[in-house]
Amino acid sequence: MYYGAGWRPAQRTNHGKLILPARALPRASAAYASGTFTHEWSLVYVGAATCDDSCRNALYVMRQTHLGLNSDMERVQRVFVAIGTLPAQESFTQEHPGLMVIDATGRDGEKLVQQFPESDRTQAIFIVDPLGNLMMQFDTRTNPKGLRDDLTKLLKLSNIG
Repeated sequence: MYYGAGWRPAQRTNHGKLILPARALPRASAAYASGTFTHEWSLVYVGAATCDDSCRNALYVMRQTHLGLNSDMERVQRVFVAIGTLPAQESFTQEHPGLMVIDATGRDGEKLVQQFPESDRTQAIFIVDPLGNLMMQFDTRTNPKGLRDDLTKLLKLSNIG
């Protein structure tokens, strides 16, 4: 019944919203390095480069979740896909060391941004697997413990990244 009729159990253990089917992100672009979304798990926030309150909250949640991974934190990178003109880069590097900022202006950047679901994008953190597939979305207004729990489970079960 599980495989043939499309029936799935009512209970689930993930806290985030699965993106089905997973979306392959563009591999290489002038806007970002070719290996950005490969070889590591990625926590991604897509938002305006001016970084309003929801952006600052999402970046804070990403940083704290990353730190909470302890020994697995080197398997996960944090990425901010910035739409629009970037302000001074120093503020991001001081407040969020290790944060990769991608300039999503131009045609290549637009292609990348289009892969992320538009609904509540400014209130979401996304997980991209080491193969470059966008697979999960989390609401930043909910308890961030769910994001850490799901990411910990993915890292434990994953043989890649």
